[in-house]
Amino acid sequence: MYEARTYRDFFKSADLVSFTVVVKETDLFILARTDLREPALETVINHRHKLESFIEKYPEFRTSLKPVSIPLGAPEIVRMMAEAGEAANVGPMAAVAGAFSDLVGRALMERSPEVIVENGGDIFINTLRERTVALFAGDSPLSGRVGIKISPGDCPIGVCTSSGKVGPSLSLGVAHAACITAKSASLADAAATAAGNAVKAEGDVKAGLDAAGSIPGVLGAVIISGDKLGAWGRVELVKIQ
Repeated sequence: MYEARTYRDFFKSADLVSFTVVVKETDLFILARTDLREPALETVINHRHKLESFIEKYPEFRTSLKPVSIPLGAPEIVRMMAEAGEAANVGPMAAVAGAFSDLVGRALMERSPEVIVENGGDIFINTLRERTVALFAGDSPLSGRVGIKISPGDCPIGVCTSSGKVGPSLSLGVAHAACITAKSASLADAAATAAGNAVKAEGDVKAGLDAAGSIPGVLGAVIISGDKLGAWGRVELVKIQ
């Protein structure tokens, strides 16, 4: 079911050009120095074809909620998703949105020194100036009021958010937002799912932070549940007016 991504109205940058690329369920909002929708589209189509062909042969890859083994020679996107799922102890599809953000972002970096790729709240960022990622947390009173500062020295970086309250993605928890930073968006995506799954009672942000902190490669985490917020690791929070 399609859900309007109204939060994209807040994705603004006077110094970058914005455009969208949509292929089936893959719906990307991209910021770069120039309009690069053609190479972005080509990258999405290429990796979607490889992923879909792999799933036809190995359907468990799409349905499993636990890590799965993959054969030698599996496509790059499959390897990225499987490795992220293994690290976070979740199914590989928990990393699919972040993997597409990673692959498109890294492909476009060859043409633009600054690239931001957002895919349903899962973001790849390579920036030459400080930027703030606002946290959208549904009907939490903290939604849109706090953000994470991203510095050039952090990049490229993945900033991904899972929610048990917002959006169509599967979450086994009740967090309004479980946001993770990691060196790849695929790992951040899988880790956000794991952290969100750990929040079983509204307001229990510690459980989500503990889960995030146990995942190798996670840099930082922010959990919002109800009117409670907690942070762990290398994250600098910014108040948004």
